[in-house]
Amino acid sequence: MKTRKRQPLRWVLLALATLWMVVIVPLSAAAAPYAAMVIDARSGKVLHSRNADTRLHPASLTKMMTLYVVFEAVENGEISLDDTITISRHAASEPPSKLGLKAGQRIKLRYLIRAAAVKSANDAATALGEAIEGSEARFARRMTRTAKALGMTRTTFKNAHGLTESGHLSTARDMTALGRHLFYDYPEYYNLFSRVQTSAGIRNVSNTNRRLLGAYKGADGIKTGYTRAAGFNLVASAERGNERIIATVFGGRSSHSRNAKVAELLDLGFSRAPRRVAVNKPARPPYYGKMGGGSGDTPGGISKTVRLASAAAVKKSLRPSARPLTETATLVAEADVTPTPTLPNVVQDDIQQALEQAIELKPETPETVASEETVVAAATPVTDADRPDPVLASVKPAARPKDLVLAALPAADPEPQVVTRVSTSGGRNWGINVGRYPSEYKARKVLLKTALSELGTLDDALRKVVERRGGYDANFMGLTRETADLACRRLQAKQVTCFMVDPGS
Repeated sequence: MKTRKRQPLRWVLLALATLWMVVIVPLSAAAAPYAAMVIDARSGKVLHSRNADTRLHPASLTKMMTLYVVFEAVENGEISLDDTITISRHAASEPPSKLGLKAGQRIKLRYLIRAAAVKSANDAATALGEAIEGSEARFARRMTRTAKALGMTRTTFKNAHGLTESGHLSTARDMTALGRHLFYDYPEYYNLFSRVQTSAGIRNVSNTNRRLLGAYKGADGIKTGYTRAAGFNLVASAERGNERIIATVFGGRSSHSRNAKVAELLDLGFSRAPRRVAVNKPARPPYYGKMGGGSGDTPGGISKTVRLASAAAVKKSLRPSARPLTETATLVAEADVTPTPTLPNVVQDDIQQALEQAIELKPETPETVASEETVVAAATPVTDADRPDPVLASVKPAARPKDLVLAALPAADPEPQVVTRVSTSGGRNWGINVGRYPSEYKARKVLLKTALSELGTLDDALRKVVERRGGYDANFMGLTRETADLACRRLQAKQVTCFMVDPGS
């Protein structure tokens, strides 16, 4: 009797086991098909591909586009790295991996960027999207629009973090192209992806890609990703000598096997790439600004006002039109200057505010009055015809005294407009930092390049590389506080990351 009772149970277990082996296991294996792509980053030439155009789940590779759009927004003045973001209930509720943000918590944008890039935090990615576009869905449409502008024709985004969602798909080819654009379009932010550990404001976070970064010579990024539907994904970049290779893998079976495969593909890339080849940087996409009232998936979904404003911001220097100034009274009388009509209102307001502050801070001493004509000359804008590069070039007066420094403008929203006043301090114990880099060579290279682009303020500065945990800081030292402030503002106007280093650092 006992044997008869057990027979049905045995048949049920056998049927379940058969179902598992025949149906469920094959389905789970098929859910994450393999795809790969290897390119020479310098030229964009394809060195290897397999299933590169198959649309698959990108997982957290998605955050590469999230960060690309954020970098674009910061560069074009939509938001600042030091803006404080209030975390929504939706962002706080995202599943791991996460930073652990709470609803209502306030945190600076720069820390959300670090958490998304290094920790691959889903809550930080969603908060970034909401900060830029007001909602994650709207931000996802902007991500898709940007993808199309980059030539990623088989990519559609539905969220900012990459968790599996119907229709949220990309390809190995598209993600490889995105990795290349991140490297060339925003080099000042690229070092984020090589940080083994960094501060995200509320706590330190470790890089999800630290094993490959530590094990493969020359590896310096870019992004990992994993979901059950996607498998273990990775876009990796490595540099050896003058060569740079980008390799992408979709559908790895484990992080270990994925890393081993990526290392194999990078080796293949270095073996096939020519030692010397002309660098052919990818063309940057046009800037369309915030989403308009349309569908948002194409540039046609952008409002006419946004398109006109963004076009003006790119084609015009962010300075008022030139006007003759002959004496100090002219500066005071014409402080209320109306900038070029095509510039956005926010730029007009900042220019007027900067001029007003320069007037209020002007010291009323005999020495100041004696040199006031020089100050006026330094503050006088020039025409676009006189400026070879209207966005990046610094304006220098013909005979500028060495002690001219920047007026104390609000630190939270720096703009390209530069106004100067007479220095009241002579201490040269301040400095500026222009980034942290994975090698001393790269830090020195950036210092030299920056010094050549900003001779007006950094010509006499001491270039110093300081080894820190996680990289090498590129610093300019031996500056007065005012000169350091002026140098940083001019560099920020050229989209160069910069912050001041005080004497106690």
